[in-house]
Amino acid sequence: MLKPKAQVMPVDQNPVSGPSSRRTFVGIALGMLAALLPGGGRLSATIGAGRGPHPHPTPRPGITSAKVLSHEDLASAPHVIDLFDQIREIPEIADGIRCQCGCADTEGFYSLLSCYESDGMARFCEICQGEGRMAYRLHKAGESLDDIRAAIDARFG
Repeated sequence: MLKPKAQVMPVDQNPVSGPSSRRTFVGIALGMLAALLPGGGRLSATIGAGRGPHPHPTPRPGITSAKVLSHEDLASAPHVIDLFDQIREIPEIADGIRCQCGCADTEGFYSLLSCYESDGMARFCEICQGEGRMAYRLHKAGESLDDIRAAIDARFG
């Protein structure tokens, strides 16, 4: 007796809600996580919001990495300490990049650098982390801020 073939659903197709992506999953997961964090309600409303072409910010004159979270602040997320150290080396680059995860629309966020300061969204957001890694790698390779922005837009925008 022949068994009926199982239907194979394309990877990018969700049977309930239609097409999906890793970005959609991360946005939903981060939104749920943010809602559980103290004061996270306002953040969860903005995760993934405002997608689309947005201008990158102008790096602020004299910007430093003084507010980037320290090793002690990252005790609960030791896997990102090296990344935060890299951002600490390039504050003028990170400050000229708009984060594409949606946090840029949150009050108090100015640029990708903001993701590594204060509440440190980059501790758990893979998009913030990916943009930071890419910015650091491309800057070290000699790329201009405009070229780094274009690469980040192509990958995360």
